Amino acid sequence: MNIKYIDLIDQTYYFPQEEFKLKGDSQTLTFHDIDLMELVEQYGAPLKFTYLPKISENIQKAKGWFANAFKKHNYKGNYHYCYCTKSSHFEHILQEALKNDIHIETSSAFDINIIENLKAKGKIKNDAYVICNGFKREQYINNIARLINNGHENCIPIIDNYEEIDLLSEEINDDFKIGIRIASEEEPKFEFYTSRLGIGYRNIVPFYNEQIKDNEKVELKMLHFFINTGIRDTAYYWNELLKCLKVYIRLKKICPTLDSLNIGGGFPTKNSLAFEYDYQYMIDEIINQINIACQEAEVPVPDIFTEFGSFTVGESGGAIYEVLYQKQQNDREKWNMINSSFITTLPDTWAINKRFIMLAINRWNDEYERVLLGGLTCDSDDYYNSEQHMNAIYLPKYKKDKPLYIGFFNTGAYQETIGGYGGLQHCLIPQPKLVLVDKDENGNLTTRLYREQQRSEELLQILGYNE
Repeated sequence: MNIKYIDLIDQTYYFPQEEFKLKGDSQTLTFHDIDLMELVEQYGAPLKFTYLPKISENIQKAKGWFANAFKKHNYKGNYHYCYCTKSSHFEHILQEALKNDIHIETSSAFDINIIENLKAKGKIKNDAYVICNGFKREQYINNIARLINNGHENCIPIIDNYEEIDLLSEEINDDFKIGIRIASEEEPKFEFYTSRLGIGYRNIVPFYNEQIKDNEKVELKMLHFFINTGIRDTAYYWNELLKCLKVYIRLKKICPTLDSLNIGGGFPTKNSLAFEYDYQYMIDEIINQINIACQEAEVPVPDIFTEFGSFTVGESGGAIYEVLYQKQQNDREKWNMINSSFITTLPDTWAINKRFIMLAINRWNDEYERVLLGGLTCDSDDYYNSEQHMNAIYLPKYKKDKPLYIGFFNTGAYQETIGGYGGLQHCLIPQPKLVLVDKDENGNLTTRLYREQQRSEELLQILGYNE
């Protein structure tokens, strides 16, 4: 009988996969050749880790796909890869991403302080594009203006509402470039019809004529197109893209300085061992559609900008927990309790039912059982089950005398910032330690502890008990 955990995975998915393999006779899991049990033995659990080389790998993959599409369709524009800092603001993430000659997209005021810090260290050059998205008020406006006034001419604020040009003009000394964000129409499943961000399709050309056309201080360079659900092969996506191209063509015919199209809204990341997505096909088709539309309208094709956040950093991250105890709540439900909390460490699992790859780290040769996973907080929402997972959750059978470790993978985007990394956590469950995994000049894996698990003194300090 095939009753072992390894049999279940082998029957359900193609396994091993590019990033997941088993180590020798021990039958323990490796991730990008990282021996995860060795990581646990060295640092303990719970822990989070970041595999930095995966960031550069994904950036280079995307650049290659766009280069292939440009060549295939004889596309005359240029391609610019931007990283969305909001996906992960950590310095080690930006340092790795910036090794790949990329550009930056910001979302709020403090992002500009990060840009200035990296510029002072020589990590960001003056000719790098800084695309400033988001709703802008005083501090964000002031920070953008300071960056431009200090000589960063390729800082491009993306206009989100009708007041922003005037606000920027008051603070920026010389001429400056801008983009306009399209307020795309959302999918029918949303409770709202139009995105709260940007300016509506039908209002963009009148807005240009009224506020930009005769404004000698402002140069319109970019049209920004963002789809909340990301780049997917759906009738909805292609319809919105074609509407965007119609606006671009209309604008280009009356605005010679417009030369760039930003197709924001990212690529998906792998959330299951059964994940399938043809990245090259999607890019080919996007470039083909832009090429055809511009040729038919007899306007030059735009330079292409993309803003990939989750795709850049998501697949670099992982979290490892130990199963502490099993609670048999009734005749059907077995609750495996982890030594941390989903609410605090993987907030997307309960907030938006985000799916991550979940696998046992050890004991692959043991029999399996169906379980639910519960966190340590007293909150009823602190769980991970088949709603978030692709299907029912199976793990090696719980045994009190045989520790069981489980891993969640491709968790590198948003979890730390949404979870309030370094601050208060729900029920004061401490933030796990964070380990950085890299490669040295010889290609050997290296690890270093970035930060220890939170201590009670840190939380009491925030709460005012240790003044």
